[in-house]
Amino acid sequence: MLKKYLFSFCLTLGLVPVINAQTAHLKPGTWRGVLQRPDGNNIVFNFETATLKGKQVLYVLNAGERLLVDALKQKGDSVWIQMPFFASGFALQLEKDGNLKGIYTKDYGVRKENIPFFATHGNAERYPLNQTPAVDISGRWAVTFGTNKGKTEQAIGEFAQEPNGKITGTFLTPTGDYRYLEGAVNGDSLHLSGFDGGHAFVFTALLQGKDSIRNAAMYSGLKGHMQWAAQKNDTAQLPDEYTYTKMREGENRLHFRFRSTSGKMVSLDDAAYKNKVVIIQILGSWCPNCMDETAFLSNYYDKNHSRGVEIIGLAYERTGDFETSRKALIPFQKRYQVHYPFLVTGVSVTDERRTEKTLPQLESIKAFPTSIIIDKKGEVRKIHSGFNGPGTGKHYEEFKKEFEALIDTLLKEPS
Repeated sequence: MLKKYLFSFCLTLGLVPVINAQTAHLKPGTWRGVLQRPDGNNIVFNFETATLKGKQVLYVLNAGERLLVDALKQKGDSVWIQMPFFASGFALQLEKDGNLKGIYTKDYGVRKENIPFFATHGNAERYPLNQTPAVDISGRWAVTFGTNKGKTEQAIGEFAQEPNGKITGTFLTPTGDYRYLEGAVNGDSLHLSGFDGGHAFVFTALLQGKDSIRNAAMYSGLKGHMQWAAQKNDTAQLPDEYTYTKMREGENRLHFRFRSTSGKMVSLDDAAYKNKVVIIQILGSWCPNCMDETAFLSNYYDKNHSRGVEIIGLAYERTGDFETSRKALIPFQKRYQVHYPFLVTGVSVTDERRTEKTLPQLESIKAFPTSIIIDKKGEVRKIHSGFNGPGTGKHYEEFKKEFEALIDTLLKEPS
């Protein structure tokens, strides 16, 4: 059955597997993986194969993150890897030299994207470090991204560069961060990449000075491309995350009723949420920043539920179909041991009317994730857009302190 499944899966992706009973097993250790874009701006990342509780697994390595991928199967020369949550995976062949070659596929719901991929074993180098760095870009930068539609988006870049040119960092935006990025400053060339199955991108630039970055580019997925520029600015700030999403004029309460992944109908008006501080988490299993927020909220809920804190997740998936959405959300819940309900809104994230169909009291759902904080009286007190996760370092720690202080204040208020 497994042989048939792998064969069928590979054929679907255009990869013809070679089944050979004499094939060696996938070697443990560090790998250098390369997503091969047609324009040559390849996206490079590292991963590690290992054994966990007697099972072969891999860890995707990005700066300080080790993302566990435990859906890995091998049959003969065929290797299949399913990334957690993000409807993406690899159909690969194990070559005679012990390296891997095949296809990476990501399902966006309305389309699928196939990218050629290869990985070499025993290579921990992400990008070359064979030239002395021309400049150290460590610090805080005011960044401007230019979209394909001619618009610009503001962000903050924060980087830490080592003497040999190795660099880690991220970009913070009003709707969340780009998670863990890692790369190199090699001479005057910058390459900074990240891959987690949801995101796949590389940021490049030719560095001409220590205070400005110009003519830089971001390449994402198979064909995504966007220009960016940056100016060194230690005091750069983004808009307040609590002002980005607003209630409609005259509204101060939410009303909804949706089915949970367990099949139960749940409403904010249910008795379980009366006289409680309630956090509404707007999310999607396709969203890497939602992954970081869920890890935080799940832990917070377990520690504070007994104090009168409730959380409800409202999921907007790639499809409006309940069963398909439920199947995507359950692994998400299991990975982060979520003990509060995830509700399936039944409205696709791509639906332009998603707000009015589900939460018409809001002006607009602008960011995934978004957290809506409701007091004991049932009134919306704060709306936090986006999520800057652990990849942002001190900003993540500051957010946690601010969030916990807000909830503590609301818990002390009378019903």
